[in-house]
Amino acid sequence: MATVLVVAAHPDDEILGCGGSIVKHSRTGDSVYILIMAEGLTSRFSGLTDQSSISDSLNHLQRCAQEACSIVGAKSVEFTGLPDNKMDSASLLDIIKPIEAKIKEVNPEIIYTHQPGCLNIDHQLTHRATVTAARALPGAQIKTLLFFESPSSSEWQVPGGGSAFVPNWYVNIEDTLELKLKALKAYDSEMRAFPHPRSYEGISNLAKYRGASAGFKAAEAFTLGRHLA
Repeated sequence: MATVLVVAAHPDDEILGCGGSIVKHSRTGDSVYILIMAEGLTSRFSGLTDQSSISDSLNHLQRCAQEACSIVGAKSVEFTGLPDNKMDSASLLDIIKPIEAKIKEVNPEIIYTHQPGCLNIDHQLTHRATVTAARALPGAQIKTLLFFESPSSSEWQVPGGGSAFVPNWYVNIEDTLELKLKALKAYDSEMRAFPHPRSYEGISNLAKYRGASAGFKAAEAFTLGRHLA
């Protein structure tokens, strides 16, 4: 049995990126912990001064995250609370520190986080901070670093804007796709109508496409950052 840490920028990124894989880990007895870096909402509240409404919305989104993570079998979800789509207003060190603390706490063998070429700045900084926090120090237990794609961010990047997502690691989620979609229903307010990539149909179609690339009926795709055998 392994300990797994998922570091995601916003609530729902953890399910979009590797929800099916989390289910597979939990079913085999692995312990999965989730760390969410940014609160995921306040960038939509530009000009709104009703702090009570903002606080209620943030609390609701955190409850959605807890429900979603319970569905996929994660042990816990923790929120760092950095400002939504403004992580570049924080120093990189302040982003790295909570990830280092979580790594020290749970001592993971496997870490999942965003791929580096996403359009979203919070995704980019989460990737950079996680790779830094998970550097291969002597005695470190981290064996595998995997980077997931983020629908409505990875595929919207333009040539020259960031590294393209070219997966080389596929996880068969034929038996866990339905639970991934059920977990996303906990985030229903974050989902969009098809043909938006962050729609239920879009997520299902992406899983089938990634699966067909690897000989599966459905898959999640990743790029391997590091693997120590």
